Formats: sequence, C-alpha cells, structure tokens
Amino acid sequence: MNIKSNGIDIHYQIEGVDNGPWLTLSHSLACNLHMWDDQMAALTQQYKVLRFDTRGHGQSSAPAGDYTLEQMADDVKGLFDALHITRTHWVGLSMGGMIGQTFALKYPDVFQSLVLADTTSRRPPNAAQMWGERVAAARAKSMAGVLDTTLARWFTEPYRNTRQDVMARIGEQILSTPVDGFSGACAAIARVNTLDRLKEIQCPVFIIVGEEDHGTPPEMARTIHENLPGSELLIIQSAAHLSNVEQAEVFNRALMEFLRRSG
Repeated sequence: MNIKSNGIDIHYQIEGVDNGPWLTLSHSLACNLHMWDDQMAALTQQYKVLRFDTRGHGQSSAPAGDYTLEQMADDVKGLFDALHITRTHWVGLSMGGMIGQTFALKYPDVFQSLVLADTTSRRPPNAAQMWGERVAAARAKSMAGVLDTTLARWFTEPYRNTRQDVMARIGEQILSTPVDGFSGACAAIARVNTLDRLKEIQCPVFIIVGEEDHGTPPEMARTIHENLPGSELLIIQSAAHLSNVEQAEVFNRALMEFLRRSG
C-alpha cells in the first residue's frame, strides 16, 4: 500500500497482531522493506509490524537531489499520522538507525523503545569523499557499479561464499534501488551528526552491531552506548553489516528479549 507523506509516496506493509503494540522496521541504504523478511515470523506473533520503503528506495518515490535525515524523519511522521500511530517501537539498521535517532530527537514522545543496529551517530571527516565516490560509481555504471563492493562490506566472506541464495536476494534489492534514491540518501548519511544530543533520548535503547561490521564498526556502537545512559549493547559474532540477515536467529532472539523488557 502507499500513502502520500511529506510530498512523496511511501510504500508500506502492515502485518501481525491487530491489537498488538506497534513496531516499525526501517531498513538500510540500498535495501527495501524486504530486508526484514527474516524477522517477520518472530515479530508478527506479538506485534503489529509496520515496514516501509524509505524515500528513494523500493516502491517509494525517489526524487532527485540530496536528502536529509530530518526530511526522512518527517516522511516517517507523515506515515505515522496517516496510520494514526502515536506510539511504536522502532528497529532501524544502518540508515534506519540514523533516521530513528533523528526522529527520536525531533519527536521525543513517539518511540516506546529504540533499537539501533549497525549504525552510527557521527560520520568520519572523509565521509563526503567516501560517499561521493560511491555515488559516482552508481551514476557511471548504475547500481551494478556498487553491487560487489557493497555485498563485501555487508557480509563476512565465509557467509558470502556459502549463501549465494542470500547474496542473490539482497543483491536484487541493491540493483533495484533507483540511482537518484541511492544518491539522495548517501547525501543524508554523509551528514549524520546526532552524537552530542543522544543523551536527550529517554526511551529504552538497544544497540546491536556485527563484530565484523567494517562500515559501522563496534567502536561506533560503543560510542553510541557510552553517550546513551542506560542503553544496552550487543556485539554479534560472525556477522558484518547486515547482522539481522547473517545471524538472524541470534538477532531475533536478542531483539525479542529486549522488546519484552521494554513493555
């Protein structure tokens, strides 16, 4: 289904328990709502789960130009308002975690809990150059120009070698991402800067990171943890950036336990 929000069409799906607590899933750059497929069987038993395609991804609108995390947070607020969601748990991975931080700071009373997986709150000084090079590669060769390097960052080598089915599934999401959407979102990610305000977030927070995540490594997760009093941190072994896919069973078990503690 689609909803007009903040001037664009947002594609979304709702599954799970009709009268259960809302739980919203926000995906990574160059993925779509199906990035969470491995979580749905567990989550839909107890929650009313909202998945959506972020601006520039999947079946949502992909306007040209740079995006901002504030703009993406406002996309979500419009989606919530249209669906009459006033309270929800939020699970965001990578870009989804950045949107979640931004949303929690702008709309502080909406999140019942916040899960920040394989994400960061401040990019390094070379972020603009790094993301600029990836955008240039995508514009020169379409998303095929970033496919192999992206999969190499997102999964450990042993997993890539043994799970060609998953590489094909996630690779399809990468290849189907509009270049304008990828470019616009890269501009937003390159400017993430929430670290100094994280202490303002009052809801329960769970930070998850793959031990072998080189894009948003455990050091970044520890920095978020140190700046969020009362937060919890889990480092998942034998996982890189998409820890929810590579170690789905471990991720799901830890996520469900945290959600139960959070009400």
